[in-house]
Amino acid sequence: MNPPLQVEGIEVRVEGQGPTLVMVHGWPDTLSLWDDTVAHLRDRFRCVRFTLPGFDVGQAPRPTRLPAMLALLSRIVDTVSPDRPVTLVLHDWGCVFGYQYAARHPQRVAGIVGVDVGDTFSRAYREQLPLKARLGILAYQGWLALASGLGPLGDAMSRRLAALMQVPVPRERIARQQNYPYVMAWTGGFREAVDFQPSCPMLYLYGQRKPFMFHSKSWLVRLRAAPGSDALGLPCGHWVMVQQREAFLARVRTWLEARDSLGAAQ
Repeated sequence: MNPPLQVEGIEVRVEGQGPTLVMVHGWPDTLSLWDDTVAHLRDRFRCVRFTLPGFDVGQAPRPTRLPAMLALLSRIVDTVSPDRPVTLVLHDWGCVFGYQYAARHPQRVAGIVGVDVGDTFSRAYREQLPLKARLGILAYQGWLALASGLGPLGDAMSRRLAALMQVPVPRERIARQQNYPYVMAWTGGFREAVDFQPSCPMLYLYGQRKPFMFHSKSWLVRLRAAPGSDALGLPCGHWVMVQQREAFLARVRTWLEARDSLGAAQ
């Protein structure tokens, strides 16, 4: 592994050689979410990962609004791959931030692997969401947004919900300071977000065993019809890379290698 880079106070780890992959996690993870993914891909790909601001509970809280988050992601991409576009590998809030970056900087993104969060800002998604799912989203996101401002009680609330959701993160690595994206979601912090439809090839992997989905049916249809893109559901919950590790790693590697071979042929 190369010595970590520092970008705006964020440690950026770079491992492997080849086309650059930039990995972005979500709640309540850190860059360690991608440990197995990096181990599986670094022989063929240059894997770049970092922990979102404030998500390392050993460091000070650092709530980051959407414009600042996109500026940070842009700075990281430009630092690790100034001359060539990258492939984004995204999960959960990483999808939200990564998609918004790709929408604004399409020339810097050659491909996307999105995991379990799709077109959540689209009208199609909003219209197909049943009432039970709307109430479920309101409940868990509202709980985490509320916990964000409640001191040590907020830490306990966050850990309790994580346990109920069977989040594969040790409880000591979960704290209220990671909840700021949910505060943003309910206080207008995503007013500038756009309905993202990928202009580059994309692989979308999602868990089929959840109370509700984070994509519309039309999102899957469009991806499956787009050249070089695909969408695949796996029998698991939200943390696909953990709960369906082997299938996830195999599908991601196959898709990335096909993209790499196509690029080399061109």
